[in-house]
Amino acid sequence: MPNEKKPTAPRRAPAKPAAKKPGVGARVVRWLREMRSELKKVVWPNRKQLTNNSLIVIGAVIVVGAIIAGLDIVFRFIIDTVIRVL
Repeated sequence: MPNEKKPTAPRRAPAKPAAKKPGVGARVVRWLREMRSELKKVVWPNRKQLTNNSLIVIGAVIVVGAIIAGLDIVFRFIIDTVIRVL
């Protein structure tokens, strides 16, 4: 088919020269400085808040552990019953 036009590739913008990246050491130093400034913004809990939050977490872990243990006992009983019947 002589009259068909071939698809042309899209034109690309001319490549810009790449900006030189700082070295590994400079990037590590910058990261450490930024991390230090971010840590200064953190509001750290006082001793009472820390104790209270820790007790809440320990309590939640105990409750969830008890629920999982209870479900384990129930499912074990069901499975043992099914196996004995078969």
